Amino acid sequence: MLLALVFLSGFWVTNFALYFSKMSVTVQSVKGYYLGSEENYTMPRTYQSMLEVTHSHLPMMALVVLLVTHLLIFVPYSNTTKLGLIISGFALGFTNETSGWLVRFVDPNFAWLKVTAFLSFQGVMGFLILSLSFFLVTGRPLKLNQ
Repeated sequence: MLLALVFLSGFWVTNFALYFSKMSVTVQSVKGYYLGSEENYTMPRTYQSMLEVTHSHLPMMALVVLLVTHLLIFVPYSNTTKLGLIISGFALGFTNETSGWLVRFVDPNFAWLKVTAFLSFQGVMGFLILSLSFFLVTGRPLKLNQ
């Protein structure tokens, strides 16, 4: 399990690298990525290119979130904490994947949602990977409140 978390740590890091290779955490950069930018000479994302990415991301993200949240069940956190992390992982992963569609095809002002969902999802995933690794190595959960 610890070795799987090493691979998922790599996934987490490369997720940042992929995001920041295309845009930043500014609303304008997200709009430019999805809608195209005259100043950067980029075209808007096409329906087909977005569909192809979504087609592979949805099942992969579901499996990744399922794996880490399933392992979380064995960590001695309260049921409320576990439920909150599980729901957050799935909801933020889904929102992160779908918010680009909202920017491109519904309203560019959803760009704030893409930034928020990405950073929140990465935060939850980072915490899950770190807390699971800590638990596997020490046998104790990370303390959530000091």
